[in-house]
Amino acid sequence: MQVELFSEDIVLPRIIPPFKTQLLKWVGNKQRFAHEIASCFPSEFGTYYEPFLGSGAVLATLAPDKAVASDRFGPLIDIFQCLHDDPEQLVEWYRQRWQLAQDLGKKEAYSKIRDAYNRAPNGADFLFLTRSCYGGVVRFRKQDGYMSTPCGAHDPIHPDNFASRVKIWAERTANAEFRNCDYSDILAQAQPGDLIYCDPPYVHSQAILYGGQSFSFEHLISMIADCKKRGVYVALSIDGTKKSGSVECALPIPDDLFEREIFVNCGRSMLRRFQMEGQQLQAEEVTDRLLLTY
Repeated sequence: MQVELFSEDIVLPRIIPPFKTQLLKWVGNKQRFAHEIASCFPSEFGTYYEPFLGSGAVLATLAPDKAVASDRFGPLIDIFQCLHDDPEQLVEWYRQRWQLAQDLGKKEAYSKIRDAYNRAPNGADFLFLTRSCYGGVVRFRKQDGYMSTPCGAHDPIHPDNFASRVKIWAERTANAEFRNCDYSDILAQAQPGDLIYCDPPYVHSQAILYGGQSFSFEHLISMIADCKKRGVYVALSIDGTKKSGSVECALPIPDDLFEREIFVNCGRSMLRRFQMEGQQLQAEEVTDRLLLTY
């Protein structure tokens, strides 16, 4: 018997409870409202795919039975692979660099670790940098990939606190396979009844972030359309206001590609604060659009 995957009577799942424990400090992460996104997923699906992993907030909130989580950025996947294979080693990576900050002072240690990372990008250094850089803004120079984000004003969390987070995250992501690959590889392998959640770099507002400079929104949309034809569920987070500053965000989305549009209020933008050099952000509320093919 053939199952109609995209009927008008599709039932959305139970409410997913909030999961507020961050692993990485990451600008634009979905931790505070990941449960709202996950609550819009189908009640039943096969493998869960997340091809723009970032902070992993939606993955950890959903805690699916079977998942493939990927990102093209190798040091990030190094972190999640270590979380999966050897959580104690991940804690040790952080503890060693946190201790260096106690010995040398936060700013001096940050500069030393960032320099080491820029000489040879790796997950161990990048882990500490995400937890100690300004607002979690993971910014790279386009010409050479140099991470240029300054040290943040906050103190990085204590290793014991981080270890507690690692334990929780290791449990919630235990059923995930982590891959270092392009999103197109993931979208191409999804099967009918699988679910893909895409949270790509936002075209108009996140070009300074990793992966944002070379990302093609048009190509992603074409692959989502192909997934829908194959019977794969796809949820896409994109700019919600349809405007960035004074620039209209005209995105090339076919009228018949998505069946539902949901708006999620994300609060004030740390990235905009970074770009505006700490100015007040009363008018800089951020809204995400969640587009669903089902």
